[in-house]
Amino acid sequence: MTNNPSFRHRREFLRFLAASPLVAHALSQRGFAQGTPAGDPKFAIASAKDALSISDFEPLARQALPPAHFGFMYSGVDDNATRDANISAYARIGMRPHRLVDVSKIDTSIELFGTKWESPIFICPVGAQRAFHPEGELATARAAKAKNTLQVLSSATSTAVEEVAKARGTAPWYQLYMPNKWEDCERVVGRVQDAGCPAVAWTIDNLSGRNLETAERFRRMDTRDCLMCHESARGGQTASPMSVGLSARGTNPLTSNWELFDKLRKFTKVKLLLKGVETGEDAKMARERGVDGIIVSNHGGRAFEDLRPTIETLPEVLDAVGHQIPVLVDGGIRRGSSVFKALAMGATAVGIGRPYAWGLASFGQDGVERVIDILRAELNLTMRQCGTPTIAQISRSSISTRL
Repeated sequence: MTNNPSFRHRREFLRFLAASPLVAHALSQRGFAQGTPAGDPKFAIASAKDALSISDFEPLARQALPPAHFGFMYSGVDDNATRDANISAYARIGMRPHRLVDVSKIDTSIELFGTKWESPIFICPVGAQRAFHPEGELATARAAKAKNTLQVLSSATSTAVEEVAKARGTAPWYQLYMPNKWEDCERVVGRVQDAGCPAVAWTIDNLSGRNLETAERFRRMDTRDCLMCHESARGGQTASPMSVGLSARGTNPLTSNWELFDKLRKFTKVKLLLKGVETGEDAKMARERGVDGIIVSNHGGRAFEDLRPTIETLPEVLDAVGHQIPVLVDGGIRRGSSVFKALAMGATAVGIGRPYAWGLASFGQDGVERVIDILRAELNLTMRQCGTPTIAQISRSSISTRL
């Protein structure tokens, strides 16, 4: 029968269909349109509590948002390869579970700069959150408060730091883009310190612009007139609440250097971190110049197509600074098991960005809380399976790396 020409042609045709990106796209759109995981029309999510994994929120966010807004959230730079590498790198790390350990009580709490947090999972800075939900950063802040979770507020926030602090009950950390004029930097840092922010994280991985090609493709699919809400046809906030009183919005000048860091270090009275460190050499320099902490980050693949996932970069940064300062990491976290792997590598805390933005777009505060709950539950389960009832007991002996 296999020699029958018509059977052979049918088989080749089916093979072609299976490999066709158009068919895959159609199935994906079917899932997105129904607010369900791709290709699964039976699984409906009516509320945040119905989600089983954080990936359930991405199609819901796509359904809820205009194309330009979802595209901004979804896009990496160039071919999105670094964005995707951040995620796939975790699949190359296996577990080494230790058995016959009493795991009846699990403690996921950590202490960072004298503050105790419920878990090592923290909320990364994501700009313009009102583009994803009307309550934006306020909904995220309330979720962070409810879950005793560290929140880092973006310089590009659509809500003033003072309002976010009020919603949280305590001020968040603040992510800084350095204004072009030093006088403006003094105003911003002074303002966030007056608001009670206990830490400032200068983001240094986005100094020369970026090619958000996928975001631009989504923007061209959008039929709305961006000029009705934005400062240009390509979007952008018409007014930033953190730019009030400044000569221009913070953009990180191309002249940024270590001497400028020294100046910021001298002026800043709260904890100062550098976000975007990706090499041991830079980490060592930062430590020697008095940085309080480092966030290993490639901006979720949104700054530069360097093709180095952050979990791969983390070890050399840790080797450069030892245990002298906290080293946090973000990028590619989609499971609680990935949080565990980053902690096993030596990270102090692990950040999420897109996942909570999906939750925010889908269900507001409830969505952000559910994302945090899912990741914590998965981390809890992983700690039990690996025989590590406390965060301090998680070490490199808990994982097998194939990076």
